Amino acid sequence: MGNAVEVSNVSMRFNMSKDKVDSIKEYMIRLVKRQLFFEEFWALKEVSFSVEKGDVFGIVGLNGSGKSTLLKTISGILKPTEGRVYTEGVISPMIELGAGFDTDLTARENVFLNGSVLGFSRAQMKEKFDEIVEFAELQEFVDVAVKNFSSGMVARLAFSIATVIKPDILIVDEILAVGDFLFQQKCEQRIQELMSGGTTVLIVSHSIEQIERLCHRVLWLEHGRMRMLGDTQEVCGLYKQATRDG
Repeated sequence: MGNAVEVSNVSMRFNMSKDKVDSIKEYMIRLVKRQLFFEEFWALKEVSFSVEKGDVFGIVGLNGSGKSTLLKTISGILKPTEGRVYTEGVISPMIELGAGFDTDLTARENVFLNGSVLGFSRAQMKEKFDEIVEFAELQEFVDVAVKNFSSGMVARLAFSIATVIKPDILIVDEILAVGDFLFQQKCEQRIQELMSGGTTVLIVSHSIEQIERLCHRVLWLEHGRMRMLGDTQEVCGLYKQATRDG
């Protein structure tokens, strides 16, 4: 079938300021005088793996292990400092929930706005509009400004828009943790449907049970490096043991 995603020797470096600067003015003065000192921070270091088309791939690791940075490099939001990322097809990244939303606009307006951000035409979104609103369970709130929504409502709308027109690659970062249990089940069901339709799915989740249920293979990241890559049960088993013992 070939690979939908190939990550080859990817490293990502950020420069963190070493100094505590109390004001923008002080920051600018130090910048001009070249008195600002930065510390290199490698969020990812030499990460390599591939994901076959139609596969469901999980990424686990503690906070700060580089999971979200990795998803952002795959989505094209960040360019890796070293290495390269290859993806094939349309990517629907659900990384910062509702990042494509304008909170002053209504849910109705945001469906079309977010659809265009994801590369879908107005006609496509119009055709799918009722399905999006129904799946998100927001029929009564379509003409309410999104700033009045709870985080769960935003999550439901974002997930519904991102998955209604089947992408080639779906990237999901912790979204399934938002919303009630029944909605999480609906999300999982939708992911299963996408998988059977050939969509490649990459998931980061704090819920190891969710990763075990949905994923075929798992990458375990630790301090930006690959700790383990392989079969879901094997990786998750050792990860649970390590986090319990730690």
